[in-house]
Amino acid sequence: MSFVLLIGGAGFIGQAVCRQLSAAGRDVVILGRGAPPEQPLPRGCRYVQGDYANLGVLRGLLRSGGDVVNLAYATVPKTSFGDPSFDLLSNLPANVALLQEVASAGVNRLLIVSSGGTVYGEPSSLPIREDHPTRPISPSCITKLTIDSYARMFHITAGLPVVIVRPANAYGEGQRTGVGKGFIAAAIEAIQAGRAVEIYGAEGTVRDYIHVSDVACGIVAALGRGENGQIYNLGSGSGSSNLDILRHLGSLAEADGLAVQCRHLPERRFDVSANVLDSTLLRQISGWEPSVVLRDGLARLWVESMRRRGPGGTGASG
Repeated sequence: MSFVLLIGGAGFIGQAVCRQLSAAGRDVVILGRGAPPEQPLPRGCRYVQGDYANLGVLRGLLRSGGDVVNLAYATVPKTSFGDPSFDLLSNLPANVALLQEVASAGVNRLLIVSSGGTVYGEPSSLPIREDHPTRPISPSCITKLTIDSYARMFHITAGLPVVIVRPANAYGEGQRTGVGKGFIAAAIEAIQAGRAVEIYGAEGTVRDYIHVSDVACGIVAALGRGENGQIYNLGSGSGSSNLDILRHLGSLAEADGLAVQCRHLPERRFDVSANVLDSTLLRQISGWEPSVVLRDGLARLWVESMRRRGPGGTGASG
């Protein structure tokens, strides 16, 4: 049970999960479509370049008694709206085939990292529990919810040992910008470059922001302690609007001689207005708790971003 296949593990959350698994003494193989990460991998981790949709590659990596964690997804809500058919066809067939292969491979457990609260749609109450109705309003979330449903079907009909986690909005050091998600990283980049931060609506959306290290710890906790067939929310239970985040960042910016500028744009129809997750189930079965306070996490990310930008904090990142 020491082996873990981490599909899509070279991304922002995946690298944090890899570090957590390595620290726990697990042997990890990361399967990713792109070139190997530039930074050295933690001890006990190796990278295999390939597509999990290629069943030959996938079968060669699955191990009886091992675990599989799937973080791979080809689109984000913003881009999925531009081409819903691409979102569906580039994600659903590969994930259903993965479920079939894992079900027959004799793995110990498959953990699927699904969408956070946006699969629930507009909330009827906050924070959102796992039994809240699911009414997604973006193509990517509809596809992810469909994958979740297929996974639970395979659990019931084929005994697939699967656990699903739905993380809230992850942020933290090393997060890329310009990919259609990650408001905090995008806002910090804009402020440090002297640009206005775009806000959709008067306050922007309310989100449950959770540091990526806490997300990774929660994923590993669910992998080890979760109940097969169960879904676990993974969030802080506290919501912040876009303007709340900018208020936190304002003092950090002021200390470095910078100012926060906002540009308000019309609300987007595909944005859920508020999303805050209740993670009681995961806490009860594993004892997991978020450890990074939002204010501290923002300060860490701000300092890292300033360091990458170079002297003065307004040069090109390196």
